[in-house]
Amino acid sequence: MAYTREKPRLTRPVEELRRTIPGWGVDLDPNDRPSVPKEKFEDTGAHWDFPERQPERWPREKSTEHRFLTPVFGTAQPPSGLSGMLRAAAFKQSENDMRHWLMLLLADRVNVVEGLVDDLAHGHVPNLFKEMGGPAEWKYNRAGFYKKAAIAGGAVLLLMYLNGRRKRR
Repeated sequence: MAYTREKPRLTRPVEELRRTIPGWGVDLDPNDRPSVPKEKFEDTGAHWDFPERQPERWPREKSTEHRFLTPVFGTAQPPSGLSGMLRAAAFKQSENDMRHWLMLLLADRVNVVEGLVDDLAHGHVPNLFKEMGGPAEWKYNRAGFYKKAAIAGGAVLLLMYLNGRRKRR
């Protein structure tokens, strides 16, 4: 099964972990752990049958922490392009590794740019102001709108200033 109640074996002995990592193992005593009753397996008679597996039409991202893909998963947006390659690389990292999450964030941003390029390639000029919530921001958060506009304007002016300085050299 993908999710089991068995805890994974530690790679190093408990004594070594206690000795080398300050505070390691403080929650090993069941009397100090509020979640202990939830961790006990009691046969209540409730059961769950594993659902029929959904067919995989293309290679899917799977966490390294799980043995296999969940039985049901989304198929609306297959990974493609540079963002798909970034996602595939991210899922080769463990979920507890910051690189995993940063690569997924980068893949999302790259996917937005890919979508814009695809829109332009098909002759559709996107209305970025409207699609990014500009009208709602103007209507419901006018002070925030002015603040963001001032920050964006300041950033543009700074870039123009720096670019002008570079050309004068």
